[in-house]
Amino acid sequence: MADKKNKEIEYGADQIQILEGLEAVRKRPGMYIGSTSARGLHHLVYEIVDNAVDEALAGFCTEIEVTINPDNSITVIDNGRGIPVGINHKAGIPAVEVVFTILHAGGKFGGGGYKVSGGLHGVGASVVNALSDWLSVEIRREGKLYEQRYERGHTCYPLKEIGTCGEDESGTKVTFKPDATIFEEVIYDYDTLKTRLRETAFLTKGLKITLIDTREGMEQEITFHYEGGIKEFVEYLNRSKEALYPTIMYFEGKKNNVLVEVSMQHNDSYNESVYSFVNNINTPEGGTHLVGFRNALTKTFNDYARTNKLLKDSDQNLTGEDIREGLTAIISVKIEDPQFEGQTKQKLGNSEARGAVDSIVSEQLTYFLEQNPDIAHTILDKSILAQRAREAARKARDLTRRKTALEGTSLPGKLADCSEKDPSKCEIYIVEGDSAGGSAKTARSRATQAILPLRGKILNVEKARLDRIYDNAEIKAMITAFGTGIHEDFDITKLRYDKIIIMTDADVDGAHIATLMLTFIYRFMPELIKQGHVYLAKPPLYKLEKNRQIWYAYSDEELDKILSEVGRDTNNKIQRYKGLGEMDPDQLWETTMDPERRILLRVNMNEEEESEVDLTFNTLMGDKVEPRREFIERNAKFVKNLDI
Repeated sequence: MADKKNKEIEYGADQIQILEGLEAVRKRPGMYIGSTSARGLHHLVYEIVDNAVDEALAGFCTEIEVTINPDNSITVIDNGRGIPVGINHKAGIPAVEVVFTILHAGGKFGGGGYKVSGGLHGVGASVVNALSDWLSVEIRREGKLYEQRYERGHTCYPLKEIGTCGEDESGTKVTFKPDATIFEEVIYDYDTLKTRLRETAFLTKGLKITLIDTREGMEQEITFHYEGGIKEFVEYLNRSKEALYPTIMYFEGKKNNVLVEVSMQHNDSYNESVYSFVNNINTPEGGTHLVGFRNALTKTFNDYARTNKLLKDSDQNLTGEDIREGLTAIISVKIEDPQFEGQTKQKLGNSEARGAVDSIVSEQLTYFLEQNPDIAHTILDKSILAQRAREAARKARDLTRRKTALEGTSLPGKLADCSEKDPSKCEIYIVEGDSAGGSAKTARSRATQAILPLRGKILNVEKARLDRIYDNAEIKAMITAFGTGIHEDFDITKLRYDKIIIMTDADVDGAHIATLMLTFIYRFMPELIKQGHVYLAKPPLYKLEKNRQIWYAYSDEELDKILSEVGRDTNNKIQRYKGLGEMDPDQLWETTMDPERRILLRVNMNEEEESEVDLTFNTLMGDKVEPRREFIERNAKFVKNLDI
């Protein structure tokens, strides 16, 4: 029994801490920016940029410039109105100092500062300041130039006037250096920022955003400017696909004080790519605006099909899923008082958004279909084929369930399962080929490691409907082994293994097989990736033997390092592994399967970049050759250990 008088663990009145001002942010940064990893680091940039975008949404800003400086500090410049510099009488300090030093302060809580805004919590600028080693702000306003500097959230000196500017000049310049004692690493990734800023430019019609990298050896610059707004966004997302018709539909209107923009176009793929935004904030979990869009789409297309005798009286209505097969769409709403479910802002809750989107899309889509009967028939022909495929898939799924009930087990015959029954302690290796599968079965820890060998390359689900997927033996084996089901049947609580580990040869074919598996998981079980259950095994490329000692190298660089340490001479025996089948079970265990020594790469997906992930999979696994060639040319410099 614990000693209640233990002086080392005291809990009294003085142990209740009061964190004042921005101390709370520095003490618990994850509460405000999600994490102190690369994701949180980049989030600091988004917070400052979003403030500038709010100026654009209000009609006062046309250009934003983001610069990665040589020391990995960030500068954001906009030509908006400039943060107010007058004294805030409630706080007794200049308004700009309030914005950067006091939590939950800003022009977004009513009072006419902004009609619509993404940053509804008012913590953005002050949180960036709190988590920065230093931050400086310059403001051009009413012919004068002002400046103030902060260090770790504390004001260095009062706001001061440092010069003049033209009467017609205005705007804000913020430069900050993230605090290296808080973040795991203070190195910005150009491509991560580029993806987010491109999306922001698409969603803010006419806004020009420039991203500049000034770091030595990494110098580059790109500008995003889309007069077509979300119509160009749909065109961008569909560029790796074959559009079913040339027109990109665009619907716009205002109802219930909600400004609605929707753009959409079908393509010849079988996947739905629909993204929703509120005040430029991505809502990966959807919400009322997405519900309104789906309702309008389903009702309008079924009404048109019935009116024009494309569906018989005896036919079932098309489901929303049938109509949305191959659809790329952007739903963007602007609303004065958005109600999100939680601080993460991932799902919209405003009831008026549902009615507004439903009404505007229903009315304008009805007119569009009546005026473009060829396009209407093309979409409905695809939807009717999707309906038949869905019915075939349902029968296949039901047949599988009946077989399971009769046989009493759903596990595939070639699965070598583990004996542990607690899923949190179990892992499954998906192994390429029977030869490697045999070695893996011998090498594994039978208590916690299951092995599922797959024969050859699985079906490319990017080019297949659900009925073909259910008919594929290798995919069925994975579905039954994982236990979660797929698509609308997916239930992550039934997952039988905490880790799903894809283990393929370290060559081009192995990489292709791994990509096919990841494509399947991403399209039909994305939560497995989002919740961190999917991994790639990293087998060694080389085995070096010298004087009965053995070293393994996982890259050319690592081999060179080992050789420089042990010496380069004729006693070295170097083996280049072409595949997992070349390893005996002991070697496979020692290098790739032993939890104490193996290297696993967890597959991550940032929901904020989901549209870009979707585009990448379609580029790599779709039918169009030109976008794939461009992707390879653009990324070839990052490839390592490619077998020719």
